[in-house]
Amino acid sequence: MAHLIRHKISNKLTNAAHTVSNKSQAKVSGVFARLGFQAATDEEGLGFAECDDLDYDYRQGMQMDVLRGEEEEGGDMEGEGELEGDTRYQRDGTGPRQSTLKSGGSLEEDKPKITSWEAGWNVTNAIQGMFVLGLPYAILHGGYLGLFLIIFAAVVCCYTGKILIACLYEENEDGIKVRVRDSYVDIANACCAPRFPALGGHVVNVAQIIELVMTCILYVVVSGNLMYNSFPSFPVSQKAWSVLATAALLPCAFLKNLKAVSKFSLLCTLAHFVINILVIAYCLSRAREWAWEKVKFYIDVKKFPISIGIIVFSYTSQIFLPSLEGNMQKPSEFHCMMDWTHISACVLKGLFALVAYLTWADATKEVITDNLPSTIRAVVNLFLVAKALLSYPLPFFAAVEVLEKSMFQDGGRALFPDCYGPGGQLKTWGLGLRVGLVVFTLLMAVFVPHFALLMGLTGSLTGAGLCFLLPSLFHLKLQWRNLLWHHVFFDVSIFVIGGICAISGFIHSIEGLIEAYKYDIHD
Repeated sequence: MAHLIRHKISNKLTNAAHTVSNKSQAKVSGVFARLGFQAATDEEGLGFAECDDLDYDYRQGMQMDVLRGEEEEGGDMEGEGELEGDTRYQRDGTGPRQSTLKSGGSLEEDKPKITSWEAGWNVTNAIQGMFVLGLPYAILHGGYLGLFLIIFAAVVCCYTGKILIACLYEENEDGIKVRVRDSYVDIANACCAPRFPALGGHVVNVAQIIELVMTCILYVVVSGNLMYNSFPSFPVSQKAWSVLATAALLPCAFLKNLKAVSKFSLLCTLAHFVINILVIAYCLSRAREWAWEKVKFYIDVKKFPISIGIIVFSYTSQIFLPSLEGNMQKPSEFHCMMDWTHISACVLKGLFALVAYLTWADATKEVITDNLPSTIRAVVNLFLVAKALLSYPLPFFAAVEVLEKSMFQDGGRALFPDCYGPGGQLKTWGLGLRVGLVVFTLLMAVFVPHFALLMGLTGSLTGAGLCFLLPSLFHLKLQWRNLLWHHVFFDVSIFVIGGICAISGFIHSIEGLIEAYKYDIHD
C-alpha cells in the first residue's frame, strides 16, 4: 500500500515537473513572438498560446470570483460586474476603459460624429498655426535644403499619422480590421504590455505634457515679442509685455470645457489666413527686389539642425489623430483627409517661407512679422497677439486634462486625490495647480524669451519623438506580421533619420540658448 502511494506521488511530481518545463520552454521560445519582431514556429506558438490561455483563464476566473463576491455583498450590481469581468483583462493590455462607458451603459459612440472635411479643418488648424511665422528663419539657415525639408516633413508626418492609426486596429478571425485601441497611450501600453503594461503610456503622457506646455510657453513668448516690436517707443520691455499677456490668460485656470473657446476657433483661423495673405501681398509688392542669389544649397551646420526642429514642430498633429479618427463619420476617409491637408500645408508653408525669405534675405528675423514696416507691423502683430491669446487655452486645457487623468483621476493608482468635489466643482487646491501652470509658462517665457530656439528645442525633443520615432516603432511592433518589406524599410528609415535629427537638433538648440545667454543676444 505504501509502495503504491509513493508511486502515485512520484508520478504526479514527474508530470508536474514536465508541465512546468514545457511551459517554460514555450514561454522562452515564444517571447520573440510576444515582442512582435519575430514570429514563432507553429509548435512554439501553440505551446505559448496554451500558456497564455491558462494565464488568461486564471486571471479572468480570479476577477469573476471577486466580482461575484462584490455582487453578492452589494446586491445592486446586476449585469455591471459581468461586463467589467469580460472586458477588464485583455491579452494585449488594451481593453475598453471604464471611461468609454456612460452611466447608462451606452457607448460614447452615440456622440455626434464629424465629417472628413471637419476633421481636415482640425488638422489644418494644428499644422497651419502661429508657428508658420518661424519657417522663413529656417530657410535662412537651410536654403533650398530647408525647402526640401518642408516637403519631406509633410510626407513623413502624413505617413506616420496613417501608420499610427493603423496601430489602433487588429484583424479578427475573419480577416476584418477591428478598432481595439482608442488613443496614443493605448498603443504605447500595448507595445509594452507583456512586461511593463503602463510604461509606454507614461512615456507618451510625459512627451505630450512637455509639448503642450512648451506650446503654451511659445504663445506667451510670441505675444511679448510681437507687442514689443509693434510699439518700440513704449517704455515697456518684452518681458513686461509677456507678464501683461499672461494676466489676460489667468481666466484659463477656471476652464472646465472648451465650449466657449471653440466659438473663436474659426474666427481665429480665418484671421491667421488673412495675416498670411497680407504678409505675402507685401512681399509680392517687392518682388523686383527679391534676392534669389541668397538662396543657396549650402547649409549652416550649426544653425540648420535648429531649423529641422522648427519645421517638424510646425507639422505636429499626431497627439489628437486617434481621437479625431474615432469621431469621424467615415473613418475610411481618414487617409484621403490626411493627404489633402498635408499637401495643402506643404504648398502654403513652402510658398510663405520662400517668398518671405526672398524679400528680406539675410535680415530675416525669427518671427517674420518683425521685418514688416512699422505701420503694417503694428496692425498685423495685434491680430497675431489676439490669435496667440485665443489659441493658448487649447494646449493649456489639454495639458491640464492629461495631468489630471494621469495623476489625479487614475482610479486607485492616482498619486494624488481628485481635483474635483462630489458635485463636479473644482477644489481650491486644484484651481491653485492650474494657476501655478499658467505662472510656470510665464516664468519660462520671461527667462527663455527666444522663440525660434524654443520652437526648435521642442520640435527636436518631443515633436520628432511623437511624429517620427514612436509611430514607426509602434508600427513595427504591433503590425510586424502584416508588413511588406517596403513598409519595414520606410519605418526603419524614418526611425533612424528621426533619431539623428532629434539628437542633433536638441544639442544645437541647447548650444544656441547657451550662446544667447552668454553673449546676451536678443530676438
